[in-house]
Parts: sequence; C-alpha cells; structure tokens
Amino acid sequence: MSAPPCDTLPTAANNIQPFLVLHKAAASSVPSSRAKRQIQTSQPSSPNPKSANRCRQPVGKECEDEGDLELYEQLRIEAFHRTWSKIQSTIDEVLRAINLKLFDQVLQWAKESFASVRAIAEPHRTEVQQPYPLLTDVICRRIPTAFVLTKNAEFVDDITTFHDLAGHMKFNGCHVVKLSAAELSAKHGVGGCFRSLLRQLLSDVPDVADVSALASWYCEAGNFDQPIIVIIDDLEQCSGDVLGELVMMLSEWVFKIPVFFVMGIATTLDAPKKLLSSEALQRLEPCKLTLGSPSDRLNALVEAILVKPCAGFCISHEVALFLRNYFFRHDGTITSFITALRLACSKHFSMEPLSFLCIGMLEEDSEEFWHDKFESLPQAIQKCAFDLPSSKNANNSNNSCNMVEGLSRLLKLQKDWSSVLLCLYEAGRHDKVQLLDIFCEAVNPDLQTENAPDSYLFASKVTCENLLGVKSGSAKGFIAQVMNTVRYLPTEILLHVLEVWSIHLDGMSEINERVKELQSTTIGADSVRAKRRSTANTGNGTVVLNEKAAALLQDVVRKYLVPVGCLPFHEIICFKNVDILQSALIGNPRRMIQLDLLKSQSHLKCSCCSRSGAAVSGSLHDTSIMCNLAQEYGDVINLHDWYTAFEGIIKSTNSKAKRKSYSSPSKKSKPTPPEAEGMIQARFCRAVTEMQITGLVRMPSKRRPDLVQRITFGP
Repeated sequence: MSAPPCDTLPTAANNIQPFLVLHKAAASSVPSSRAKRQIQTSQPSSPNPKSANRCRQPVGKECEDEGDLELYEQLRIEAFHRTWSKIQSTIDEVLRAINLKLFDQVLQWAKESFASVRAIAEPHRTEVQQPYPLLTDVICRRIPTAFVLTKNAEFVDDITTFHDLAGHMKFNGCHVVKLSAAELSAKHGVGGCFRSLLRQLLSDVPDVADVSALASWYCEAGNFDQPIIVIIDDLEQCSGDVLGELVMMLSEWVFKIPVFFVMGIATTLDAPKKLLSSEALQRLEPCKLTLGSPSDRLNALVEAILVKPCAGFCISHEVALFLRNYFFRHDGTITSFITALRLACSKHFSMEPLSFLCIGMLEEDSEEFWHDKFESLPQAIQKCAFDLPSSKNANNSNNSCNMVEGLSRLLKLQKDWSSVLLCLYEAGRHDKVQLLDIFCEAVNPDLQTENAPDSYLFASKVTCENLLGVKSGSAKGFIAQVMNTVRYLPTEILLHVLEVWSIHLDGMSEINERVKELQSTTIGADSVRAKRRSTANTGNGTVVLNEKAAALLQDVVRKYLVPVGCLPFHEIICFKNVDILQSALIGNPRRMIQLDLLKSQSHLKCSCCSRSGAAVSGSLHDTSIMCNLAQEYGDVINLHDWYTAFEGIIKSTNSKAKRKSYSSPSKKSKPTPPEAEGMIQARFCRAVTEMQITGLVRMPSKRRPDLVQRITFGP
C-alpha cells in the first residue's frame, strides 16, 4: 500500500478540532507511513457485536441484539422530542395567556393616546413634512409613555414578553420599533439610535438620518393613520443622556408624527427619575402598567406542566425541591426553571430504558398503545420493567397485561391526584400559599394515603398527622395550612371555592356529589341567616359549614392524594435522580473531561480497546492515554517517567502490528518501520498541551522544569 501524499499530513494550521477527538480506531492493517497518523474523528463503522452486545441500561442486564438497543434508543429520543414539544407548547400558551391581559392594556392605552393626540391637532399630510413644529406649547409636546413594571431581577424573562408584545401591537395595526439597551448606549449616541429606528421602518434609510425622513415615510398612504410604538425593553440599562436626547427630539414632532414609548422597568417605577433629566421627564406623559409577578407565572406553569398530566412526564419529591430552590436561587427567573426542567426531562429519557412508554399517556387509547408496545419488546427489556423496584415491591407477575394494567392505574391515579391538588391550591391561594409548595409536599412518598387501595401501594401506612405534614416534630406543612384556611374562610369565599372544587372534581362523581350537597347546604344556610338576621346564629352556621368543607377536603386528600412515587412502574414516567440533575446544571467541566478521557472506550464500545481489558490500549487517543497514565501519580508528575510510560505503550502497539503484518503472507504490502522517536515526542508534547488547555494539568515552572502539577483528582 502506497503512502498518501505529503499534503495530507496533519498540521497545527488545518487541524482545528483536536479536543473533540477521544479515539482513533485500530485499523485492520498497519499504516505504511507517518501520514496515517492523521487523527480520525469518526467512530469505528463495524464494531465487534460480541464485545459491544451489552445492555446500556442502568440495570446492567445483557440484551439479545444490539440492533434492538439502537432501535429503542431512537424511540427514547423521539419520545423526548415529542414530550418536550408538548411541554414547550404548553409553556408558550400559558405565558401568552398571562401576558395577553397586559398586551390588551397596552393596546388600549395606545389607541386612547392616539385619539387624544389627534383630538388636539390633526395636521394635513403636507403640514407633517414642514420643518417647523406645529405647536410650541410645552404641554402639547409630551410623549405618551407606558412604563411596564416587570418585577424581574433578571432581564432574560422579559425578552420573550416584549417580543410577543411587539407582535401583538403589529397584529393590531401599529407601527412597532424595538430598541435595545445596546442601541441606546453612549457608544452609538442618539444618531445611531435614531438610525436603528429608521432602519426598522423605512426600506431605504438615507445617508443623513433625521426626522424629515421619518416624516416623509409617515405621510405615505398606508402609514398615516396609525401610531408608532417604540418599545425599550430594559430601561435601566440604557444611557440616560442618549435616551433623553431622543425624547427631546421626538417630542417636537409628537403631533405630526405620533411616536409613543413603551419602556420596561425591572426594579421600581422611580427608575426613570434616576435615569433621565428633569427636562426629559417633563416631555413624557407617563402611564403605569404592571406585569404579573414571577410567582404568579410560576404557579400557572406548575399547574399546566407538572400538576395536570399534559405530557406524561413528572418529577419526584427530591427533584421538585431542587427545582424550587433553583428557581429562588436564580432570582425567581422563569427561564432558569424551564431550563432545569428540560434538562431533567432529557436526563430521564436518556437514562430510563422504558421511558419511551411515557408518550402512551398522550394517546387516546393508552391501554392499546402500551399493550402493543410491550408485546413487541425483547424478553430482556421486558424483564427490565419487572425488575423496577416499584414493580418488585408490588409483587406483580411478569406479564404484559399486568404492566398495562399498572400503567393504566397509574394514569388514573395521577388524574385524581391532580384534581385533589388543584382543590388544595384553590383553597390555599386565599392564604397566599404557592402551588409549588403544595406540589412539593404532595409528591412526597412519605405522605401517602392512610387506606392504601390494594397492592398498587407498597409503602407503609402513615397517620393522618403525617399526611397533613406534621411528622417527627417538624413544622406544620402546607397541606395542614390549607386545612386551617378552609376552617376560617368567609361564607362568600367558601361558596366560590366549592364551585371551583366541583369543576376540578368533575371526573370523580362520588366526591362531586358530596361537593354539590355541601353547596346546597351552604345556600340553604345563607337563606336562613338572611331571614333570621342573627349574628350568633350566623357565626355558628359558618363554623359548621367550614368544618364540613374541611372534613370533606381531608377525606379526599387521604383517599386520592397518592404520590406518584408510591405507584408501580412510576420509574417509567418519573425522574428521580436529583444528583445527576444538580451535577448537570451546576457543571464541573474539568471532571467531565477527565471522566470522558478515562472511560472513552466505554462510550465508544469499540472492539480494539475492549480486548485490552484493564490495560491502557495504544489505539486510544494520545490525550486519553496520557490521562490514564496520570492517575498513577500524586500531586506532581515526573515528565521523564510519564514520557517513558507513554513511549512504551506506543512502541508495544507498533510491535504487535508489525508481527501481525509479518504473519499475513496473503498481504503484499511491506511492513511499516517503527515510529520514529521524534514523532513519539511530538505526540507526547501535543497531548500534554491539550491536557493543559483543558485544565487537567499545570505546565512545569522554571524552578522545576521536569515536573507537571495535576489539577484534577479522583475517578
């Protein structure tokens, strides 16, 4: 075999991906020249099925066919995309519904402001382009400005809000311009800011950007009868001088060109006073609007994506607590919560072998879907289902009907659990109890029902005090707080709560009848109290009704608030590994790089590395070899010893390949000479440099040039 041309040799200039390579596959024959040392970025195309024919699932059971593994891995990926697509669409709908009230308020304000401006003076189109102002009165030169208080410590949540606001205003006929804080900076000045404004309205921006160009555009037939809305999403980050100049310039033309401002404020409504000069503030006519608080938006999201089974994916008690703490640690940003939830969802589908069955909860006929899927599973994967801890504790028999029945039961109990939880929240919201707090307590497996229905609940029974959140001397829980709230609700509010309960419990006929009976009792008691006009009787009647409502709620909670962690096969739909989620969110890049280098063959599952067993294979990438050798040293590594060990591995690999080529008489290619000492040294230096760049080692100092210091330790 002839050597490839010299221009194919790798160089530092054209090798732009040195750190994405963990492995170079062992070829069937030895390369005939140094040109074959070029790093291969692809995995082996045909690994040995005997060595790679192992189950990748955490249970560690062997599978019958590697093709099945790849198939079900692809099914899990598709299930994740479908599940998260459903969750993401639900999130978008919820946030859009929350913001729609604010958007309508902004639109109504814009229409009223435009009508008031036109009521004072309605210039002709020819007058608009005149270079002098129409009015000189200071009061008539005030720009209508809507200050939107977002209450967000971080701007990341406001990006989508103001983007949707711009789309809403455009849809209703307004001309919309979005200016960012970067465009309103001292670097660009008022000229650059105004040019950006013109660029979003005019198709052809003139070289000299002034107000006359905007006036000419506004006089066109399709532009004259609508206001121009300038949206500034983050007022606090803008330059006060640049924004002040823009306000002063546009205020002179406000009755010719109705330009209105919408400014987002994250902190307090006093922010404009701190940012703008008094003269600029006098040119603004403020209107104060408020966006929903982050806690309100979080409650709506938790109800839509975690409480209601919208996508067939749920989280455990530990993960829920972590997400709640993560939300508050990141200044209550919805984006951080959604990011953490998406990562939890992806980890669940990547780790749980049977997670692709989650999408059965989205099907109209879930039982038929699960039955067909389970019947087509290989025996080894079916055994994985009945090896789940929840299935073992429930003493389920190993057959498909039992699993389908268990998943169907899980789906039904989840719907009942969701209905009861929403009833708790409806009562608790009158005492400012957050839904996420009730949710975290309701998914706790220690608070399961006192009368377990049958073998589907396998944990020990708990007392009523544990159910209400009082256990081992701990403080009173949120469920107990809701019970107390129900006992002291006024009659009018209690009647409204019962009406909402009847909606949430619509699918539970027995409980719904009891709610309607209590409603009729409440209405009858109200009529009696209206006739008697007795304060004492009113108080006693209210106490009795409240106690009945509290007893009903307590009974419903005891029977139907079954945490998902207490049900068989809950591992299929429930993500529980909070340590992996925390590690992925917080991040430890050095440790992950080191783990990938140390266990690269376990990820690649190639045949050339698996035959070496515990020994370091020479077919690994040089950096992976060096990282494995570094584990044999302490805080410092002797460069000479390190190089000697590296050289021994490389030469032993070359000698084996040489003997193999001599023992193959059918091959006509000449054996390749051993690799030169200079090339081995170059490979060694490159590997050490890569470890330094990735933060695994610190290079030698002038005082001790023969020692390298290790930075990362442990497996």
